[in-house]
Amino acid sequence: MLRARLVVVFGLMALVCALLLGTPSAKRTGNLQQDEYCSPSSCGNIGNITSPFHLRGDHRHCGKRFWELVCENNRAVMYLGAGKYYVEDISYGRKKIRLVDVGLDKDFCSITLTAEDDDASIIHDTCSINVTYPYLGDVDSSHLSISSVHRDLIRGYRRSHLSIDDYIESFLQGHNNFMPIRYSYSEIKQMTKCFNDKLGEGGYGSVFKAKLRSGRFVAVKLLGKSKASGQDFISEVGTIGRIHHVNVVELVGFCAEGSKRALVYEFMPNASLDKFIFSGGEKKTPLSWDTIYEIALGVARGIEYLHRGCDMQILHFDIKPHNILLDENFVPKVSDFGLAKLYSTDDSIVSLTAARGTLGYIAPELFYKSIGGVSFKADVYSFGMLLMEMVGRRKNVNACADHSSKIYFPSWIYDRIEQGGDMELGNVSEDVGKLARKMTLVALWCIQMKPMDRPSMSKVLDMLEGEVGLLQIPPKPTFYPQEVSVAEDLGISSSSSDIDISITN
Repeated sequence: MLRARLVVVFGLMALVCALLLGTPSAKRTGNLQQDEYCSPSSCGNIGNITSPFHLRGDHRHCGKRFWELVCENNRAVMYLGAGKYYVEDISYGRKKIRLVDVGLDKDFCSITLTAEDDDASIIHDTCSINVTYPYLGDVDSSHLSISSVHRDLIRGYRRSHLSIDDYIESFLQGHNNFMPIRYSYSEIKQMTKCFNDKLGEGGYGSVFKAKLRSGRFVAVKLLGKSKASGQDFISEVGTIGRIHHVNVVELVGFCAEGSKRALVYEFMPNASLDKFIFSGGEKKTPLSWDTIYEIALGVARGIEYLHRGCDMQILHFDIKPHNILLDENFVPKVSDFGLAKLYSTDDSIVSLTAARGTLGYIAPELFYKSIGGVSFKADVYSFGMLLMEMVGRRKNVNACADHSSKIYFPSWIYDRIEQGGDMELGNVSEDVGKLARKMTLVALWCIQMKPMDRPSMSKVLDMLEGEVGLLQIPPKPTFYPQEVSVAEDLGISSSSSDIDISITN
């Protein structure tokens, strides 16, 4: 009798099943006889197919009957009951085979269910939880049904979520002195009128307009059920849940009922900054230069508060136009703390195990450790790139620019300033020209390649509030955008500057 273990991995874009092979005590008999006939087979990218597996057509003594693979169009396939699965990988050392349902589309992790599966449900591709449980007995395809497998997967999926939900609940109980209002899920449904006014959608969930019983409007972000969204929830509640600043979005409350999680923010009538500064934005009325300048000052004050105004140092790691919200008076609020990290105020250099942020705004030291350690200067770099886009009213990388020299805006604008040329601001006053020049010079200081050459956010504020005549032109930064090369390595278009490349630590 062969013992096996069935593992399910709900991964991005696919439901992946992994069948753990038997323990060493479950070796087959008759190895000497089989060795006479059986040599490793291969199919497509799956090589060294050997015991307990075999390809259809191999000698009848090779492998176990249940572990038969079929080579179809140069791709290894395995049949389980009525199900057909692509073989992605076989690890003999870890005794695991990795399978993907061939009928799976990119939107749902789903298997067709029979009528007997009353407790089953569709699992969406946002799931990223590994679920392991033992499956004992004769491993025979005639005894397997897709419905029974799927039912067991649902049970395992639910059990796995207990650990995430318990972890979140433990976190909330341990930090309840700092927490904002906790709402029940029924209250969330009531305030959003059953989620009927959708404002937008982000990486971890949808945002809905809602109204509190006091009459105050709020925005509710309904999070997904994945492990990543659970981490996002903890990051948000653990950072902005404890602070209050005019230039940081207020977390009014939250909901955590098992896998149902939501964050309740103050409502921002003017949405986000990107809607105003990019030509393809939804807002058609351009912001005045005075308003642009006041927004820049507000964002700088918000970041400076995160770095120095709290009992812990908060590094945001995702400063970009999309994460700058604007109230009815265009007062900016730094938002989306899903990637933020808390550190001691004594830490000048912090530890990260992976780059995090959005391409086009990520500081180079998060890619290249030889440049310098990761610190609050990473947020300074991101602010500099944001400031550049506010001045240029365009994305910093624009492959469709009317001249090749303008493809990378920071490089073009540096050359214009250094040569005393026109910044091409149009018909503006002398005061506006000085304002734009000051913002550009500050941005150029912020995006210096080495962290040690960038100012702190306190110094940035001094520069923005001071006279433009006191600002020197910084050394020309290394202008080749390192994010573009990384994007190309990842197969991402260089013009896609809003791709989140990592959210892990």
